Amino acid sequence: MNSANNSHDPAAPLRWGILGAARINKAGIVEPARLAGHRLVAIAARDRVRAEAFAGSFGVEQVFDSYGAVIDAAEVDAIYNPLPNGTHGYWNMKAIAAGKHVLSEKPFAANAVEASEVAALARASGTIVMEAFHYYYHPVARRMRELLASGELGELRHVETIFAIPAPKPEDPRWSLSLAGGAAMDLGCYCLHAQRMLAEWGGGEPVLLDARAGLRAGLVEVDEWLEAELQFPSGASGRVKCDMAGTRRRATFKIVGSLGSAVACEFVEPHLDDRILVSSSEGDRTEHLGTRATYSYQLDVFIAAVRGYGDVPTNVDDAVANMRLIDQCYSAAGMRPRPRSEPVVEGLRGA
Repeated sequence: MNSANNSHDPAAPLRWGILGAARINKAGIVEPARLAGHRLVAIAARDRVRAEAFAGSFGVEQVFDSYGAVIDAAEVDAIYNPLPNGTHGYWNMKAIAAGKHVLSEKPFAANAVEASEVAALARASGTIVMEAFHYYYHPVARRMRELLASGELGELRHVETIFAIPAPKPEDPRWSLSLAGGAAMDLGCYCLHAQRMLAEWGGGEPVLLDARAGLRAGLVEVDEWLEAELQFPSGASGRVKCDMAGTRRRATFKIVGSLGSAVACEFVEPHLDDRILVSSSEGDRTEHLGTRATYSYQLDVFIAAVRGYGDVPTNVDDAVANMRLIDQCYSAAGMRPRPRSEPVVEGLRGA
């Protein structure tokens, strides 16, 4: 096992290895790491030319021939995993077994069974493993929870989370069943997670009542959209809508209480639109919570945990619980939970 030598030195930058040259890399790790003074020391992709181009554009210090080589590199402290959903679990476990901290794009496994395997390995290793629900760490998401905690909205009555995007290109891995694609995996994971984060005010975690989905034309068991009805132990209701072929981007989070309501206009990437619309006995108002990127807030929390002076709310236990609810949605909608993809060759690429 390789040790992460810089992990506990607060004066040293964390040294990152990146798996794949995915589009999310720039926002998800490159920009926040650069702003925080950390190093991007290694990258590999299925196509070495792509990896070299990425490294040249964003200042990654070394290009390796395989993901495994990045994980095993002694100079790497932490791994950023943005690969297709079906391969998250496989490479997360490889990184954990090598003693590396892991920031994994969500969902961090293909299904709840695999998520439990990743979680068990992470608990035994003592490494920090974070599922990258970056939205949770932004002041917008925190303020939505505060509005319930303060009592201004009264008792929780209903929650609605909606996330829609225009359709990705046909060759996009999000349309691949073998790579654990589908709307619930790519978008619904956020919607379900935001509902679950209100468990404290709903008497516990919400449970699934029903789910329905529409399949992508020409594909088998790949959901283009999914809707789900939830209920909290308190009796409060929840509704989730996700659509991977929408007419426009939409990511709204609405909380209705006995005394008022609040709507986050863009809860997934609130740095694009930081408004919360509040209506209560105190009147109607618009709150602005700031445009610092969600990914920078997320990295702050990850680094604090690695340094030993903070906790990770979106940890492996949380990841397993969210994955379990995703699987339940698929089953209720008449589909199987997504399959895992254990790569035949190490070069299985990211998006």
